[in-house]
Amino acid sequence: MSLCPYSVFLLLFILLTSSNANNEQRLHLKRLQRTHQSNSPSCYSQKSKSENGATILEMQHKDYCSGSVTNMNRNHQKLLIVDDDIRVRSIQASIKNIISGKIETLSQTKIPISSGVKLHSLNYIVTVTLGGRNTTVIVDTGSDLTWVQCQPCRLCYNQPEPLFNPSVSPTYHKVVCNSSVCQTLQSATGNSGQCGNDLQDCNYVVSYGDGSYTRGELGQDHLVLGSTSVENFVFGCGRNNKGLFGLASGLMGLGRSDLSLISQTFETFGGVFSYCLPSAEAKSSGSLVLGGDSNTSIFKNSTPISYTRMLANPQLVTFYFLNLTGVTIGGVAIQDSGFGKSGMIIDSGTVITRLPPTVYKGVKAEFLKQFSGYPFKQGVSILDTCFDLSAYEEVSIPTVKMQFEGGGEMEVDVTGVLFIVKSDASQVCLALASLQYDDEIGIIGNYQQKNTRVIYDMKQSQVGFAKETCSF
Repeated sequence: MSLCPYSVFLLLFILLTSSNANNEQRLHLKRLQRTHQSNSPSCYSQKSKSENGATILEMQHKDYCSGSVTNMNRNHQKLLIVDDDIRVRSIQASIKNIISGKIETLSQTKIPISSGVKLHSLNYIVTVTLGGRNTTVIVDTGSDLTWVQCQPCRLCYNQPEPLFNPSVSPTYHKVVCNSSVCQTLQSATGNSGQCGNDLQDCNYVVSYGDGSYTRGELGQDHLVLGSTSVENFVFGCGRNNKGLFGLASGLMGLGRSDLSLISQTFETFGGVFSYCLPSAEAKSSGSLVLGGDSNTSIFKNSTPISYTRMLANPQLVTFYFLNLTGVTIGGVAIQDSGFGKSGMIIDSGTVITRLPPTVYKGVKAEFLKQFSGYPFKQGVSILDTCFDLSAYEEVSIPTVKMQFEGGGEMEVDVTGVLFIVKSDASQVCLALASLQYDDEIGIIGNYQQKNTRVIYDMKQSQVGFAKETCSF
């Protein structure tokens, strides 16, 4: 059977347009531009549900929950310049100290405490019940210790919710100094537990890279996650807390040490959790799923889940390491000899993804080749590839995909490729940044994880990715 010339042309046109559709996406700029919000909803006492053996907590972006938003341009630049950059530099400096032998173990570093909690609006929150009271906390895979502000408080930042009061909780009790639980602080926070004045309290100190900190004593209380109860949950009762913690009452540590929520609930949830981070601009909710099968039907993913193994790093036990083997821009593979040679941290606390300099150079060059014809704009802080898109309603941008060992792949959502610095789109930047040196550790930030189901399976030691439009 032969095809007429018209049929051949039509077939080629369909194939080419189909291929092109897979390699680029339409970004509607007007929908993403950040405007003044005077009546943002309250995000406290968020919803929860149970389904197919899993507990599902509603997750929302703090930008959508912070009420009136003023001068977003200045706030965004501050977030990038001060907070996110400090977090990454703190991580890299600590890793270098370990490699050079100046620091032999994680317990002597501040790596696990360079947490994303210092970011005022680019983080994600959930609501749990602790000691019978609803408490809204930031979700952070780069931290282990869960903590909340407590009464009486010597120094506390402002929060909308009442401070946690252990004296009115009948199920609260202190962790005794020199107990085995107290000793786990060493790996979880980088500081060993210290005895209080009465030689009974197990005091903790967590210091952050920007000068923020939380101090208090370890306690145990009844924690409720959706409809799942956790007895004697160990957390930090913060009596002295200072820094840019936003409106949250504390932090939920989803790291890998014994004190993290994942480790403490291992018998209940089997070491499996996942999240879908919603876009703040979409004013939607995402979800934090605890437990269930890692291939569970409760996910709403639109693509199959692809997995990659977690890399073991005994010196950096808090973080989740993956092996990045490639990056494609609009279907074009970036050529770099550095792929597959060192681990990348996947982190819900860091905002902007950091790539090794040679990898970033190749990514930037290919992106500019495909995203051409737009007026350039001066860079801002860590973002050096910027454009003036104020004259455009929408633009076509090349699809960005990250490949990992074993066939795992994460396609960056269209809202995670460009970062709108100025609300009128007069300064829009490629939302990727370069590390200072090739020997530093790359980080996959939360901005690139939006609208993606990211699954952590501690039993199988693997992380999975699938596209999903976040909802609850």
